[in-house]
Amino acid sequence: MRTHFTVLRSQAFRIVLVYVLLFAFSVTALLAFTYWNTRRTLDAQTDQIIDAEITGLAEQYHNLGLRGLYEAVNGRSQRGGQALYVLTDRTHRVVAGNLDSWPHIASAPGNFVEFDYERRINGTIQTSRARGRLFALADNFSLLVAQDVHERYLTQRMFTTTLPWTMALILLLGLLGGALMSRNMLQRLDSINRTSGEIIAGDLSRRVPVGGNKDEFDLLAENLNRMLDRIERLMKGLREVTDSVAHDLRTPLNRLRQRLEQSQARLAASGSDTGEIERAIADTDQLINTFNALLLIAETDAGTARGTMMPFDLVSVAADVAELYEPLAEEKGIKLSLLPGGDVTIEGKRSLIAQALANLVDNGIKYTPPGGRVTIRCAATATGVELAVADSGPGIPPEDRMRVVERFVRLEASRNSPGTGLGLSLVAAVAHFHEAQLLLEDNAPGLRAILRFPRSALRAPLATIKSAAE
Repeated sequence: MRTHFTVLRSQAFRIVLVYVLLFAFSVTALLAFTYWNTRRTLDAQTDQIIDAEITGLAEQYHNLGLRGLYEAVNGRSQRGGQALYVLTDRTHRVVAGNLDSWPHIASAPGNFVEFDYERRINGTIQTSRARGRLFALADNFSLLVAQDVHERYLTQRMFTTTLPWTMALILLLGLLGGALMSRNMLQRLDSINRTSGEIIAGDLSRRVPVGGNKDEFDLLAENLNRMLDRIERLMKGLREVTDSVAHDLRTPLNRLRQRLEQSQARLAASGSDTGEIERAIADTDQLINTFNALLLIAETDAGTARGTMMPFDLVSVAADVAELYEPLAEEKGIKLSLLPGGDVTIEGKRSLIAQALANLVDNGIKYTPPGGRVTIRCAATATGVELAVADSGPGIPPEDRMRVVERFVRLEASRNSPGTGLGLSLVAAVAHFHEAQLLLEDNAPGLRAILRFPRSALRAPLATIKSAAE
C-alpha cells in the first residue's frame, strides 16, 4: 500500500495525470465542438427544407384559402418520405395531414421546435422525433410542417451517452498508464537513492546500476559512476596522504618526547631547572594527541573498524568516563554526575564511543565555570538510544552548531583555552560510524550534546544474554 501511495505522489505520475487531464479536456472540447457544429448544420438543412415546404403551402393558402391549403396538405401527405403535415380545426381535430393527432408542442407559432410524435407504421404505433414550425391560421385553424429527424436524434443520444464513458475510459487508462510509468521510473530512482545512501554511509565503492537501455537514466547513472570514481580516487589519495603524514610525524614526535624525558631526568638529577623541557614535553604531547585524533577520525570515516562491533553496556561506559573525569571536575569546582537510566545495551565499538563521550565530558568541564554542573545521561527512548552530556557553560550559538563539528574549527570564545578543534569532529565521526546523530541543543544555560543511536542498535542486556546461554 505504501508503494502505491509513493507512486501517486511521484512527479512522473503528476506529469502523466496533468497530461491525461489536458488530453481528456481537449478531446471533450473537440468532440463537443464537432457535435455542436454538425447538429447546427443538420438543423440548418432541415430548416431549409421546412421553409421550402412552408413557402409552397403559403402560396396555396394565399391564392386558394383554407380549401386550397387542405388539398395541398393532403396531396403532399401522400408522397411519403420524411415530411410531416398536420392541419387542424379550432378543436384541434385533424382535418388533413399524415399524423393521427396533434403532437404536444409548447411553443409559440412561427418558431422552430423539436417534438416527439406517434405514427402508425405497418400497424404498429411508434414514437419518433421531428423538427418543424407551427402556424395559426384564420378561424383558429393550425398548421404544422415538420421533418422526421429521428435517426439524427438517435445518433445524438448515442453520442451524448457514449461521450462520458469515453472520457472515463480515457482517464482510467491514462491513470493506469501513468501509474505503470511512474512505478518504472520510481524503481530506477530507488536504485539510485539506495546506492546514494550506501555511499553517504561511507561505502565509496558502491556504484549506480546501469540498466543497459541506453536511456536518460543510464546516461545519468554512467555520469554519476564516473563522478564517484573520481571522488573515490581523490578521497583515497587524500586519506593516504593524511595517514602517511600522521604516521611519519607521529614516530619522530614520540622519539623527541623520549629524548626530552631523558634530558629532563638528567637535568633533574643535577639540580638544574627543567621547566622549559616540561613545557616542551607538554607541547609534544599535544602534537601527538592531535595526530592520534586525526588518525582516529580518518579510520572512523573510512569504516575500517566496522567488523569489530559487538554488544556492550552503554551505562558502564558512561560510569567509567564519569569516574575518569571526576577528579578534574572536583579540581575545577564542578559537579559531575551520571543520571540513572537503567540497563542500556547497544551494538557498536566500545572504545570509539568511550572516546566520543570522553571528548564531550572534557568539553563540558572545560567550558563550565566553577560551581557549575555537568551531567551524563544514557537511556532508551521510543526513537532509539540517547547518550547525552549537558553542561551549564556558555553554550554554542545556534548559527555555529553546524560549523563546530568541522575539523580545526574553534569559536572565538574558546581561542584562549587549550585544544585543537578536533574534539567534536571526532564525536561526529563516531556518530557517523554508528549511523547515529550528533545533536547540539540549548541547555538553558549551557549546551546539551546528544548522541542518538537508531533503534536497531539496541540489544538485549548482556546479563540476559549470558543467562540464556547458560
